[in-house]
Amino acid sequence: MEPLRSSDPARIADHRLLGRLGAGGMGVVYLARTPGGVLVALKVLLAEYAEEPGFKERFRREVEVARRVDSPWAVPLVDADPDAEAPWLATAFVPGPSLGEAVTAYGPLAERGLRLLGARLAEALGEVHRAGLVHRDLKPGNVLIAHDGPRLIDFGIARAPEDRSLTATGMVVGTPGYLSPEQAGGGGGDGIGPASDVFSLGCVLAFAATGRAPFGSGTVDALLYRAVHDPADLDGVPAGLLGVLGRCLEKDPDRRPAAGELVRELAADDAPRDGEAADWLPEPVARMIAERSAAALALPDIEHTLAPADASAAPGSEEPDTRETSGAPEPQDARPAGRRRFLLLAGGVVALAAGGGGAWWTAARDGRPGSDGPAGTASSRRPVHTVVLHGDLSGPQRETGKAQERGLRLAVAEFNARDDAPFTVKVRAVDDAGDPAASARLAAELTDDPAVLAVVGPTTDATAQAALAKYDAALLPVVAVSPGSVSLVLQGYRSFLLGRLPDSVLAVYASNYLRGRAGSRKVGLVVDRPAGNYATDLGTSLSTQLGNARQPPVPEVVSAMRRDFGNAVDGVLSAGADSVFFAGLPDRGALIAATLRERAFAGARVSGPALLDARFLTQAQEAAEGWVMVAPVIDAARKPEARKFAAAYRERFEEAPPRYAAEAYDVTGMLLKALSGLPAKKRTRANLLAAVRAGKYEGITKPFAFEQKGLIGLVVIDGNGGYLWRVAQGDFVYDGPAPLTV
Repeated sequence: MEPLRSSDPARIADHRLLGRLGAGGMGVVYLARTPGGVLVALKVLLAEYAEEPGFKERFRREVEVARRVDSPWAVPLVDADPDAEAPWLATAFVPGPSLGEAVTAYGPLAERGLRLLGARLAEALGEVHRAGLVHRDLKPGNVLIAHDGPRLIDFGIARAPEDRSLTATGMVVGTPGYLSPEQAGGGGGDGIGPASDVFSLGCVLAFAATGRAPFGSGTVDALLYRAVHDPADLDGVPAGLLGVLGRCLEKDPDRRPAAGELVRELAADDAPRDGEAADWLPEPVARMIAERSAAALALPDIEHTLAPADASAAPGSEEPDTRETSGAPEPQDARPAGRRRFLLLAGGVVALAAGGGGAWWTAARDGRPGSDGPAGTASSRRPVHTVVLHGDLSGPQRETGKAQERGLRLAVAEFNARDDAPFTVKVRAVDDAGDPAASARLAAELTDDPAVLAVVGPTTDATAQAALAKYDAALLPVVAVSPGSVSLVLQGYRSFLLGRLPDSVLAVYASNYLRGRAGSRKVGLVVDRPAGNYATDLGTSLSTQLGNARQPPVPEVVSAMRRDFGNAVDGVLSAGADSVFFAGLPDRGALIAATLRERAFAGARVSGPALLDARFLTQAQEAAEGWVMVAPVIDAARKPEARKFAAAYRERFEEAPPRYAAEAYDVTGMLLKALSGLPAKKRTRANLLAAVRAGKYEGITKPFAFEQKGLIGLVVIDGNGGYLWRVAQGDFVYDGPAPLTV
């Protein structure tokens, strides 16, 4: 990002400009904050072109096209005004490099990464084509790179195949070197259909595989000639991809595969699945994205741009079950450590002194539902509103999903049992089985149901990533308690609220524990690439925290191609590490645990919330003993404030409350309290969202507040949001709040 120039405005349509992301012949792209605090890429048409009807119409068409394309792999439109004096549009900000920048700086992608890149770009093109459009300008510069996959941008010249408003005979529109033969031939638009985009995708994949354009370099005329007459240069493309790229680059458009066919073919058995997009990028690129993501959070706040907030089950019975499937040392001040708030900033986390109040849930829980039994027949005359649990109820994280469902149901049952409840709440539970595609489909269905006013979930980072754009488009409030990727917040979804600390912030507590209670002087940091964003976020932030404390870690990165942790463990131990932090997932956590046990390592062994999983205990067995996890979740049976909840849960479900049940109970209570505070005619999604953002709520797990000067959806904890768990005698034991200071 470049700094703003003296000629640049400070704001455009109430968007605060922060810097320049780029400029072209017709406009400038700025990094900006919306009035609500969301980071966006804001594109403005230069004044001299805004007066030209042709350019203004083209800009308007770009806005229309962006609104019609709905794909997780295409950057979504946030807002626009094509009729303004200086027409502008704002899209979600992606804090990553373009494909061209990444490959030029760090070299080609491996076959695994190429398959993911191709499949997801093909999926995005499929949505463009289903909207009756052709992108016409797919090139490395129009593909942004994020941890979980690519994002297609720039629909400035996208048109329907029959639309020739942008072309004339002999005129070539697009980027030479990535144009299809039918585009390069300058035929005035004849024959430029979806197959043209497939050819361009083949060119992009060839570039990503080799680091060079498939038709070389040179003059425009030479590039156009080669596209029409010469074979593509595929020397260096992995053998497993030669066939599919060859078909994409057929001169005859009728012989090229459709986008949907490419999705199926590129998503082969050895390609990363949705939710398993780890290890597809070279390590320096992944690190670049993590650093840019952290830097984005350090940008100026929006104190002066925030707009004021806009202002069937019988009570006490089992509600209807409608389940469906488908750092530097922290700043010291006179306040006690328990009153520090944490906000993620560039390169890690800093502590902000908290005054009284400012907590999300610090207000008393007015009229908290009790256990007074049925409320009487008045419930039949109450309005009915639906709250949804969207979770993994049958897949890999089903225990977490089911715990959240039960916590939500308990909160709703208690609310419905109140004599003074102003409405009745119906529960609807939907199961995505941990599948991002199913998650996106369910989110689309839920947004179409006007009775649904709020959603708790989804369960995982991947399923949340897939669903949030759908929910955001309908401004349907979504509160998640188990996903932890800070990228979910960075993307600026207006309706998404993260009801826990991001994984990046947990690194503060991990650093404090390692340097303090564990007495470590040198930490061996093992980052496991298959864990993707989770490992990168946690590892990068912990490394920054330890470095700022002048105790830089000994880092080791383990590739997904290796299941032997011997080299990594020997590397950190030989460098003098007296403790080990593992940033990875349960199955491979068991492998490093076994290796450390074989080496008779007696130092502290610490990890993040992912290892707080029964699979770690089952697979690691004796090697799990003594491990410590830093997590954003409590043991409700051990926390005094949660004892009433724990007793009610045990009575209702005949078991102790599992992890994440109390957290779901809390955020459900928060939603219902906010909804109860609205007049009957104003109980809408938008008003509920505004009330939750602006309100406060005292939960049984912890008090929370949403940061009003920063990113919407980023939670600020007034007190403690990280907790310690350890493995003892083959089970997880709750050790209370993690240390706020060393």
